[in-house]
Amino acid sequence: MERTPQRILWFVLIQLFLKFGNPAVFAETDHFISIDCGASNAYTDPQTKISYQTDTGFVETGTNAMVAPDKRYNVDDLYFGRQFQTLRSFPEGKRNCYILKPKQGKNNNYLIRASFAYGNYDGKNQTPSFDLYLGVNHWKDIYPNKRYRFAEIIHTPTTDTIHVCLVKSGKGKPFISTLELRPLSNSIYRIPFPYQTLLILEARIDVGYINSTTSDNFSRYMDDIYDRVWRYDDVFKGQNWHPFNRSVSIDRASTNDSYKLPAQVLISASQSLNRSVALNFDTVSALGGTFEKSFTFYVYFHFTEIEQLRPGQKRVIDITVNDETILKEPLALEYLKPQTVFAVTNRSGIPFSISATSESDAPPILNAFEIYRFVSPLTSPTDQIDVDAILDIKKTYKISKVDWQGDPCVPEEYAWKGLSCRYDINDSNARITSLNLSMSKLRGHISASFSQLSELESLDLSGNDLSGSIPEFLAKLTKLRALNLSGNKLSGSIPKALEDNPDLVMSLDGNPGLCSRDSCKKHKFVIPLIVAVLGLTVIILVVSLGIWIVKLKKKKVDSTVSTKQAASEYSKNRAFSYSEIHEITDNFQNLIGQGGFGKVYFGTLKNNTQVAVKLLSQSSMQGQREFRSEVELLMVVHHRHLVSLIGYCEGSGVRALIYEYMANGDLHQHLSGKNAGALKWKDRLQIALDSAHGLDYLHNGCKPAIVHRDLKASNILLDKNMEAKIADFGLSRAFANDIDSHVSTCPAGTFGYLDPEFQNTGNLTKGSDIYSFGIILLELITGKPAAKRQPDHTFSLLLQWVTIRLGSKDIQSIIDPELQGQYSSDSARKFLEIAISCTAPSAIQRPDISQVVVELRECLAMEISLEKITSHNTNDSSSSMDMSTSKFDSGFSTLSGR
Repeated sequence: MERTPQRILWFVLIQLFLKFGNPAVFAETDHFISIDCGASNAYTDPQTKISYQTDTGFVETGTNAMVAPDKRYNVDDLYFGRQFQTLRSFPEGKRNCYILKPKQGKNNNYLIRASFAYGNYDGKNQTPSFDLYLGVNHWKDIYPNKRYRFAEIIHTPTTDTIHVCLVKSGKGKPFISTLELRPLSNSIYRIPFPYQTLLILEARIDVGYINSTTSDNFSRYMDDIYDRVWRYDDVFKGQNWHPFNRSVSIDRASTNDSYKLPAQVLISASQSLNRSVALNFDTVSALGGTFEKSFTFYVYFHFTEIEQLRPGQKRVIDITVNDETILKEPLALEYLKPQTVFAVTNRSGIPFSISATSESDAPPILNAFEIYRFVSPLTSPTDQIDVDAILDIKKTYKISKVDWQGDPCVPEEYAWKGLSCRYDINDSNARITSLNLSMSKLRGHISASFSQLSELESLDLSGNDLSGSIPEFLAKLTKLRALNLSGNKLSGSIPKALEDNPDLVMSLDGNPGLCSRDSCKKHKFVIPLIVAVLGLTVIILVVSLGIWIVKLKKKKVDSTVSTKQAASEYSKNRAFSYSEIHEITDNFQNLIGQGGFGKVYFGTLKNNTQVAVKLLSQSSMQGQREFRSEVELLMVVHHRHLVSLIGYCEGSGVRALIYEYMANGDLHQHLSGKNAGALKWKDRLQIALDSAHGLDYLHNGCKPAIVHRDLKASNILLDKNMEAKIADFGLSRAFANDIDSHVSTCPAGTFGYLDPEFQNTGNLTKGSDIYSFGIILLELITGKPAAKRQPDHTFSLLLQWVTIRLGSKDIQSIIDPELQGQYSSDSARKFLEIAISCTAPSAIQRPDISQVVVELRECLAMEISLEKITSHNTNDSSSSMDMSTSKFDSGFSTLSGR
């Protein structure tokens, strides 16, 4: 029989059905990670149809165990019976970690759940207590004093790998029964600012439950495609809570319910006795939760109108949390249309009330609610470059130390043995500074991954079985001060760069095949006498050739200068005398600006190149060596979106810097002048992206990184093509001693742009630049200055002005009216999101500038895409540029958290 494509497809579907029960289930659970901890074989759960894996490949330590027979769940018990029969315990080490690598990778929303069923597996009848961590952040204290306990969290990781760690903190040995990861839609449970947060589940209750067919009062997958576990609770029965349900069918495709609530939740609800009675609930007294005031909580209320009211009637409700109304307008429920409302509170208790308004024809209802504890800012992990390097070293040499799990440096008390790390408060990530792998049974060559540990000061690989030569790449470790390679089987010559480093102390004894460069050369020319006699002519030729090669190499080396030397030579060719400066500026006739470090004049070089000459204030008398050192550094910093420093002048008590001329002035002039409307929306997006590229180069393209320290709109210059470039980078550091009273801009930042954390730390960092850049983005969006003096001589800050309007949902009034509505609502909302994320209160909450570049590029792409659409349909351009309030409101929850 011929196998047609249709027959083959049916054959595949039948096989999937036989294996998984339902092909649709297979499709939905394909991206699940489901680990039955301690199980000996993989299996598909008969109730949920979820395929569970064993621990293999997810964890390196621990032992499998089974709960006591009299504590064991039946395999056929709904939802959890099979998983709670086994567990994995961890008798060794302080921290033991599972490694999860979801298929979707980083920057996706995930629900992660761990469960714990002690079941007297160790015969001690004493439940242990321990801590649960997600990566380097504390998740929950685990006290499994009941039959079982769940811990659930929602997180958006920035790396492709997620660590779930059990940490000894109390009595007994940590253990775990199941570990599950479920991808979520990125449109739900998403906290936009900052991106890096945790939402820890405190309660998820289906309040409309009536009759349970299970002993555990839970529902989950397959009813819930995200496999959220919904709890039914008798606490809602009686009093004013009256559960009811309806046998109705809800068309999910037409409801656009992004939360995708399970059918059990959608078709059941609780209502009060009548319209005058509210649904009141106190979470602490009813659920016994630890809803402390020191935390911020997110409460999600889920509603579905399942009762078909009479024509013309409607159910309208209002919601208060901690006696505060959370809705701007009362919520009118529509028949069979799911709606979710969420509130933010930081008051203890979380009592809430749902009441019917005066215009409602029916009592208030509620289907379900969820409470999450909001955790932010998060602890920063070890620098990812160091993490990747040390993990590759661990893999290469098959290092199986019990404590080498999770993050190598953080938390500090659980840092890997043999490592020392630097925990710099001015640096968001810890760095590995010392690595001791002596007597660790390492075999093979020295891995190139060691060269990626750029902050390494000490490396000890002694007493191993390493072979091959000492690699040249170790010289890349410029901060290395101690290198111990003794007691190995290394051979060949020692790299010259290492031998010639006066700051490096090396221990190389115990490597018989190893020799210094000179001794190796001598050894190579030890030729047996018989060969010398028979081939004297050949030897002479070889020696001559060797001498010639050595001379050639020396000549090549002599012609090479270091970057520092190159910068010095480069700056000498760009040094101008004071008389030349006079000539270039036509005796300082054309003043074009005045900034924080002095006046700026227009000038022309002899080759007709137009330049801007910044004449530095006379009080900037930093030492000659410091001035020249900084100038030499800045002279070799080149990027398309940085204003190039062409030269400098130092003489006759005058210091000047010569820059390329930017014909269109600075951004501040364009936003504050009469021609502000000339900057179209796309132009503003392009200026933002150009500037971000320049800042990205300073932060991530320069080693060491350059912190601008005084980023503001007047330091964003525009060339003749309106291409934006950053000016004055590095000057705040070069002239940090400038105390001139007439200088309008403090070298430690400008009011309105200054990072709030500077007041506490006194340090300006890359995070400070991000904050200042966020203010610049707000200026581009609003057309308003960063700070404005009021008639009473106080200042109003732009960020406060924007925040008030976000809180009142008045987003449309934020956009610059000079634009006259000529912009895309989608790009406007995204642009505003980026700006707000950059101005987060803490530097650790702010994105890296590289991430901002990606987001701005997407924002500009939205606008360009819209332009292409409108160019094909000019008669309907107004509809393409829909800026209606409803469209803004649809995306407003992302900005305001409402």
